Amino acid sequence: MALTSTRRAEIRRRTKETDIVCDLTIDGTGRADVQTGIGFLDHMLTTLARHGGLDLTLRCEGDLEVDDHHTAEDCALALGAALDTALGDRAGLRRFGSAYAPLDEALARAVWDLSGRPYAVTELGLRREAIGGLACENIGHFFRSLAVGARSCLHVDVLRGENDHHRAEAAFKATAVALREAVLIIGGGIPSTKGTL
Repeated sequence: MALTSTRRAEIRRRTKETDIVCDLTIDGTGRADVQTGIGFLDHMLTTLARHGGLDLTLRCEGDLEVDDHHTAEDCALALGAALDTALGDRAGLRRFGSAYAPLDEALARAVWDLSGRPYAVTELGLRREAIGGLACENIGHFFRSLAVGARSCLHVDVLRGENDHHRAEAAFKATAVALREAVLIIGGGIPSTKGTL
């Protein structure tokens, strides 16, 4: 792991199931270069970077001959770990961020708390088995794994929508916009009555 003063981190996560390199800059321009082997996951990670103002390079070689679970989970854990590392001691953070994002008929809400305590609740209401090679059950699991890796609390709810692609993409967009708000530096030291996050 490497940390710089520009709120950037590079994480290498290697297991018997996946081999991932993730380079994240929090205060970026929304540039993404993602290759996971799962088209829809690439699309969602690119969406997260674009609307979160993150610069993200992520490469994953996963055991897709088994299924998509390990790749989706481990990409989220690596991205979360990069976010956690890049945030440092979290001094001066706004800490909380929330956003709504529509995509045509779909509407999603996301709320972040960069609390240092991992927890996630997802209510996506997806009905299809898979979208573009990514099992719908692994979309909610992605958000939960992201929260664990980032040591943060994340709530993501899709409030309405008929098309599962729209529902999932709205969820990622809302998550990105809420994160962009939560990572803002507003000063004032550690944003906690405990004195640490």
